[in-house]
Amino acid sequence: MTKKKVLLTRRWPQSVEARLSETYDTTLNTQDIPMSPEAIGIALNEFDAVCPTVSDKLPASIFSGGQRAQILGNYGVGFNHIDIAAATGAGLTVTNTPGVLTDCTADTALTLLLMLARRAGEGERELRAGKWTGWRPTHMMGMRLSGKVLGIIGMGRIGIATARRAQAAFGMKVVYFNRSTPSDSDLSGLDAQRLETVEDVLKAADVVSLHIPGGGANTHMMNSERLALIGPEGLLINSARGDIIDQTALIAALKNGTIGGAGLDVFEGEPDVPAELIAMENTVLLPHLGSATRETREEMGNMVADNLDAFFAGQPVPNPVS
Repeated sequence: MTKKKVLLTRRWPQSVEARLSETYDTTLNTQDIPMSPEAIGIALNEFDAVCPTVSDKLPASIFSGGQRAQILGNYGVGFNHIDIAAATGAGLTVTNTPGVLTDCTADTALTLLLMLARRAGEGERELRAGKWTGWRPTHMMGMRLSGKVLGIIGMGRIGIATARRAQAAFGMKVVYFNRSTPSDSDLSGLDAQRLETVEDVLKAADVVSLHIPGGGANTHMMNSERLALIGPEGLLINSARGDIIDQTALIAALKNGTIGGAGLDVFEGEPDVPAELIAMENTVLLPHLGSATRETREEMGNMVADNLDAFFAGQPVPNPVS
């Protein structure tokens, strides 16, 4: 039987590429160069499955309704880079990789939190530049996390995992906003207070951590008015999606001292990062490392493969997006 043709738009972990290459007629992006939306649109007419990543753009214009591809196996939990309505309207099944990213992304949020609160990025830059003159009582004083209030915007899997880490490790108090109320079992053992609005959380928290999907109504939900509520000593962490924050407003807030600092793993218009953000000392900037562990990236790839296997076997896919 002729193997189904599958395209991976970027390099994946070797073990997953090997698995897919054994089962399917798989085309690999061996040079790991990003594909344009137009190139992905062409691929939809040449392959039975296209497997994009969160760094790809799949707008409505590339979905014709008569394409060869039947499934998009998205490598990532987020899918705001895909016009889902257009894709499903053109007859494609779309899948993603939820769950397996939870622990690593929560670890990244805590990494940003610690680095920002203790000014670790600033300290390392000073030392590497040969500017450190030795210990002194007032040198690079940061924020002690014990007893501080962590505000979570988006109390899903990753938000809860981040809250658990912060509370267990540092004794932080947790407040959160979520459109729906998490179940008692999800919050078991966690002392967290649900507040009525995003604004309530921003005003109550010393540190705000974002854990909501990007796109749609969440685009620029952290605008200048909301950033101001965090306060001049408050810190903002984003390990979710870059477009949640109005980047121009954030730069202004950091410059003006409206907020104390920002730890960012994601950005609008990645991989472009504004020079103004890069120049600021009160930021920690990571290159979208949220799920970047060998174990998680392999699990993500295998989850995509599981979805493809189920789809082409005529079975329900484990992780549909609609």
